[in-house]
Amino acid sequence: MTVELTRPLSRRTLGSEVLVVLGLSLGQSAVYALVTIIARLTAERPLSEQTAALNVSQSARPWLDLTYQLLKIIFALLPVLLAVHLLNRHPGDAPRTLGLDARRPGHDLAYGAGLAALIGLPGLALFWAAAQLGVNATLVPAALPDLWWTVPVLLLAAAQNAILEEVIVVGYLVTRLRELGWRIGTVIAASAVLRGSYHLYQGFGAFVGNVVMGVVFTLFFLRTRRVMPLVVAHTLLDVVAFVGYALLPRDWFDWL
Repeated sequence: MTVELTRPLSRRTLGSEVLVVLGLSLGQSAVYALVTIIARLTAERPLSEQTAALNVSQSARPWLDLTYQLLKIIFALLPVLLAVHLLNRHPGDAPRTLGLDARRPGHDLAYGAGLAALIGLPGLALFWAAAQLGVNATLVPAALPDLWWTVPVLLLAAAQNAILEEVIVVGYLVTRLRELGWRIGTVIAASAVLRGSYHLYQGFGAFVGNVVMGVVFTLFFLRTRRVMPLVVAHTLLDVVAFVGYALLPRDWFDWL
């Protein structure tokens, strides 16, 4: 029986692969966010008087709106499947490479909750400061109609954001950049700045806050080689933001 050895991928192949994966996902989002912040800064109204809305309605017809929301969530996860597929081909066993498995559910939940608290509480203070300085747009985390499916869709959207960002920007990108021979400091900076860049449409406070979050999350992954706690933490943060905004009185969020 002949055993075929897997040849290591060349730097050129790895580099092209990373560009394709990012171009189909959050790298594309970063480009759009950069154009959006330029448009906001050159608009007649100051940035602080503009609105950045997430999870917006796609149709006045509820069932059609629900269909659009679910399709958006499903198709947003396709780059994750691509990244996992590519890592399964080289080096192989992507769930173990990324720590994206259920081997340690208790630890993942505990670390995820701790990370959410570590990021979330200072993040609120940063958002408040950015609002006072006028360097953020007014943030609307959820702008869906009050329907029976609103909260379930927001929960799915929170999980989708977490899976997409943490698998691509931390697990996949860090793994590939290390294989390309990048230094750890440069890898951390690249991952963190990318995370901040695709949040630029919200303003500069969101950029800084997400860069800090990116540094913390990347350091955690480099130390533990597990992306699952990051998915848990990110999901919790977005659930609080999305569902909290949808259910609580609007005047509670005037500081945003």
